[in-house]
Amino acid sequence: MVKKLSVTVLSIVLAICLKAQDSTKIQTPTPSTVFTYSIDAYYRSDFAGKSTNNKTSFTNSTNSFELGMASIRVDHSFGKIAATADLGFGRRAQEFSYNDGSGFPTGSGNNYSSLAAVKQAYISYAPTSKLKFTLGKWVTHFDNEVVDAYANRNYSMSYLFTYGPFFHTGVKADISLGGKTALMVGIANPTDFTTTNTSAKMFLAQLSTGTKNDKFKAILNYQNGSISNYSNVNQIDLILLGILSNKFSINYDGTIANIAGKSWNSNVFYFNYDPSNKFGFTLRTEYFDDTKNIVGVGSSVFATTLSANIHIDNLTIIPEIRFDNARDQIFLNSSNANTTGAGNLLVAAVYKF
Repeated sequence: MVKKLSVTVLSIVLAICLKAQDSTKIQTPTPSTVFTYSIDAYYRSDFAGKSTNNKTSFTNSTNSFELGMASIRVDHSFGKIAATADLGFGRRAQEFSYNDGSGFPTGSGNNYSSLAAVKQAYISYAPTSKLKFTLGKWVTHFDNEVVDAYANRNYSMSYLFTYGPFFHTGVKADISLGGKTALMVGIANPTDFTTTNTSAKMFLAQLSTGTKNDKFKAILNYQNGSISNYSNVNQIDLILLGILSNKFSINYDGTIANIAGKSWNSNVFYFNYDPSNKFGFTLRTEYFDDTKNIVGVGSSVFATTLSANIHIDNLTIIPEIRFDNARDQIFLNSSNANTTGAGNLLVAAVYKF
C-alpha cells in the first residue's frame, strides 16, 4: 500500500515538474526580426530651369530623373534588448549624413565612407516597461518630417527639416510618466556628427503627451550645446498633431533656434485630406525666417506645397506643385536675373516593402 502511494505521489510530482518546465519554455522570449525596405525616385522641373532655386533638402535637381534612396532597415529584439540597423543608398542618404564619407557638398566629409550609408544604428535596453536606454545613432526627434520618403506626405522637404537637426549620435533614456505622457533625455555629439574629435556635447530632451484615443498629440523638443563650429546653441520645437475626422487632420510644427546670439525660426502647417484610402492631399504652408542669415538662406520665405498621394498597393505616386516666395531676391529666373519667387513641378514614386 505504501509502495503504491509512493509511486502515485512520485507520478504527481513528476507531472508538476514537467508542466512547470513547459510553462518556463512558454515564458522564454522569442527573438523577433522585422525587415523594412523602400525605394523612391522622382522627376523635378523648376519653372525657371534652375536647380539652385531649390533651397531645401533632397530635391537639388531640375529636368532630370533622380534616384532618391534605396533603403533597408532591420529591427531585432530579444527580451529586454533590441537593435536596429538602418542603411540608405543614394543622394538622399548622402545629404542626410552630409558630414560622413565624401560629404555634401563633396569634399566636406570625414572620409569614413562606410558611415555615409548608416542612417541609424543603435542598441536599446529596457530594464523595465517604463524605462529604456538607447546607445548609437538615431534620426532626430525634432520635426514632423523624416528622411524616409514613404513616411512623409510631401516629397520635397520643408525649410524647418532642412535646417533643423537630421540625427543624433549618443545615449538617451526614454521614461514613461504614465498614460500617454513620456520624457526623453540624452547626451549626444554635436548635431549631425556621427564621429567627432571635440569633447563638446548636446543635451537633448523631449516631453510628449496625448489623448487616450490618440486624436491629439503634443511633443515639445529641446536641444542645447554645440552644432558644428558653434558652441552656444539653443533650439526649442513644438509639434501638434490633430485628427479631426477619419478624412481630415491638421499638423503643426514650429521651431526657433538661437545660435551664437542670432536666431532663425519656422512655422509649418500640414492640412491632410483623405477622401479614400487610395487617394489623399496634403497642403503644406511654411513661413521660414532667416533674415539674419544664420543658415545661409538670408531672407524670409513663404513656401506653399500641394501634394497628392495616390496609393496602389505598396506604391505611392506623389504629384506635387510648389511655390516659394521670399522677401529678398534669392532666386533666379530663366534669364539668370535675381527674383523673389520660384516654383516647380515634381512627380515622385515611393515603394515600401
